[in-house]
Amino acid sequence: MPLDIPALRTQLRTAKTDLLAQFAEARPIAASATRLLYNTAKAVDRSLVLLWDAHCMPKGATLVAVGGYGRGELFPHSDIDVLVLLPVSPSVAGDEGLTQTVESFISACWDIGLEIGSSVRSVEECSEEAKRDVTVQTALLEARFLCGSKARFEELKETTLQHMDAPAFMRAKILELRQRHHKYEDTPYALEPNCKESPGGLRDLQVVLWVARAAGFGKNWNELAVKGLLTAFEARQLQRNEGLLKLIRARLHQVAGRREDRLVFDLQAGVAETFGYVNTPALRASEALMRRYYWAAKAVTQLNQILMLNIEERILGSQDAPMRPINDKFLDRGGFLEVVSDDLYQRDRHAILETFLVLQHDNTLKGLSARTLRALYNGRDLMDAEFRRDPVNRQTFMAILKAPQGLTRAMRLLNQTSVLGRYLWVFRRIVGQMQHDLFHVYTVDQHILMVVRNVRRFFIPEHAHEYPFCTQLAAEWDKPWVLYIAALFHDVAKGRGGDHSELGVKEVHRFCKAQGISLEDTKLIQFLVGEHLTLSRVAQKEDLSDPDVIQAFAKRMGSERALTALYLLTVADIRGTSPKVWNAWKGKLLEDLYKLALRALGGARPHMDAEIEGRKQQARHSLALYYLPQGIELSLWKTLDMSYFARHDAPDIAWHTRCLWQLVDTPIPIVRARLSPAGEGLQVLVFAPDRADLFARICGYFDRAGFTIQDARIHTTNSGYALDTFQIMSAPNSGQEGVHYRDLIALVENQLAEACASDLPLHEPSKGRLSRRVKSFPVPPRVSLRPDERAQRWLLSVSASDRSGLLYVIARVLARNQVNVQLAKVSTLGERVEDTFLVTGPGLRQDRSQLRLETELLEAIAPSNT
Repeated sequence: MPLDIPALRTQLRTAKTDLLAQFAEARPIAASATRLLYNTAKAVDRSLVLLWDAHCMPKGATLVAVGGYGRGELFPHSDIDVLVLLPVSPSVAGDEGLTQTVESFISACWDIGLEIGSSVRSVEECSEEAKRDVTVQTALLEARFLCGSKARFEELKETTLQHMDAPAFMRAKILELRQRHHKYEDTPYALEPNCKESPGGLRDLQVVLWVARAAGFGKNWNELAVKGLLTAFEARQLQRNEGLLKLIRARLHQVAGRREDRLVFDLQAGVAETFGYVNTPALRASEALMRRYYWAAKAVTQLNQILMLNIEERILGSQDAPMRPINDKFLDRGGFLEVVSDDLYQRDRHAILETFLVLQHDNTLKGLSARTLRALYNGRDLMDAEFRRDPVNRQTFMAILKAPQGLTRAMRLLNQTSVLGRYLWVFRRIVGQMQHDLFHVYTVDQHILMVVRNVRRFFIPEHAHEYPFCTQLAAEWDKPWVLYIAALFHDVAKGRGGDHSELGVKEVHRFCKAQGISLEDTKLIQFLVGEHLTLSRVAQKEDLSDPDVIQAFAKRMGSERALTALYLLTVADIRGTSPKVWNAWKGKLLEDLYKLALRALGGARPHMDAEIEGRKQQARHSLALYYLPQGIELSLWKTLDMSYFARHDAPDIAWHTRCLWQLVDTPIPIVRARLSPAGEGLQVLVFAPDRADLFARICGYFDRAGFTIQDARIHTTNSGYALDTFQIMSAPNSGQEGVHYRDLIALVENQLAEACASDLPLHEPSKGRLSRRVKSFPVPPRVSLRPDERAQRWLLSVSASDRSGLLYVIARVLARNQVNVQLAKVSTLGERVEDTFLVTGPGLRQDRSQLRLETELLEAIAPSNT
């Protein structure tokens, strides 16, 4: 009987639509997802069987579900993997009719709307493929009979298990798991996690069951519990968290209307709504959903580690390996730290924190054994208020912080095992706390641990090449643990509303008092937590050539010790936000401010005349190294005032002089570029007759050419020339990836000179597209205009969501209002821009002109709808 393809397609679509509608109306519980996955798979089963029967497949042929579909679970938009199992491969048999029949069947599957992944093999071919490819072997492990020859299917199952090498399969899957975790940055706490593939996702649970099935230990959590590989409590925890992850993934497919396994920002709110979460003044609906996800992912990570270690011991027979006693509580079993008994922590709660101290002191230990991890997991309720107040535990925790080695590993394990949040109850509140500032890419707890790690690396000689100056300062620091505590608490009060720095000071004060830390050290730690944003703010937003700025900052620091500690914490903090935030120029700004403040703390107020004369002498010395005639600097320097020499260091002054001493009155714009002394990007010098729109033309060129401006120092000579210096870098996705900056120097020099000389009207700014993250969490545009302390110049601050061409948009508005830029501090924090300009202009003293400028800027930086 001929098959009605349109009718079958409609029938399948209707069935799936009805199932999704029922799921959308059901309570958001795991059982609703289980029903959806099971019934969706059954609906597809029925359609495939109808197609198979209608195509009169040959005797002995079998249709097999493999992969995720083989588990009998199908998410709404997941792949459908099938195996057409034949007695003999068509290519071997040379049967063109058989080939056409199989191809017709597969085409019909697509015609009715099944996006299948198909393979056509004999049992022998499956066996050979499985030997070569562990992915094929994994898919066959979950093979499920659909229709055709049952005997052929049983032969496939028998052959698959017969050729299964459990140890080799386990090693391959562990390597795959590590590679996958590395791809997702080894954390379940990414702000946009993949609920299937990220650490703590569904794939981690599937790997455990694959390895267990390959070794013959069981096919589900209950069977593994019967085999003694996990406890009944752990089986319930796995089932509960697996159910939540499946529910989230199914809701994600429902909201997205397509296969989407990433909890991306623009879908989080929609998924949260299906769970019944609503926004509150304290917490967004999406944050509530994500916190629930992170807690589940964390539990999966812990239980996955316990199970995999248990299975590995069973497969390799290492559970009977000899053990070396460490003390009366712990053993070394094959390089892993093992408790002497399962009830150790119930008998002696002090041993909980001691576990991590022992691990720190013995660098031969690779980690915690499955037995120890299980004991910690089951002992979480032992860590109550009395546990936190216990003097012995407080002493042990301080010993962990003061240990000469192993701090980073200990802190990560303390968090992974939930011990850190149980001992520091304030830390527990920020586990899984999202950050919507668009430059942090980690949850608050993960960011804090990254900062602790970064501080620790300053004290490890092997990492001296990363931040030599920080390592130099750390080598002279006597109490590293002071910095570790400050790092641990600097963001611990985030998400509560109010100033997290001020709230953090109160929290760390309580901690220091409870731990018996001296008053002197407590004050320093409180200072660091309260001021942890100050050094970065001043370096990136204020004029470091202004002695008053340096003097005020130095006064706020109070001492060299406080300044050094804050510098180390600031570098570690910025490096712990996102790989995108740190760059060499930002590092130079921080180091410059540190050194200037250090000099001011030496006693005398900076004397600009002496300082400038010193810079001139250094510049002359540099010029002499190039065998230039003595006195060549005079022609340029006589056109420059004190502010120029105050804003540029001696190497830059010498470079400018070498480039310009013969060109001080040229009517043609001069552009020179060199590799940035800061170590990344280019430093570009522009010398041209000044004009109101020059800064805008320069910004317009850099935008069109695919460069971002990191810093701009703008100066106008006494003879009416602009002498501007820019630090630039290639913008992401600019097409310059892989191109060395040295190869771009000539291009920049020629093209920028032409742009500066052009008399064409300024081009219209492009409609820069907002990133997906910015659309989900927009930064309210803000403009602030206020006079500096001397009321001679104005400080213009602009905060907005980043987009391509934004700086050009700002410069264009300034040019239109005849506002001159003297200094630009350009700061991009992820997708948020915070730019500060030192400006002058004839109309800035008039309220009406100020209002017009601020209004035009706000309109210009407002997010585009594109």
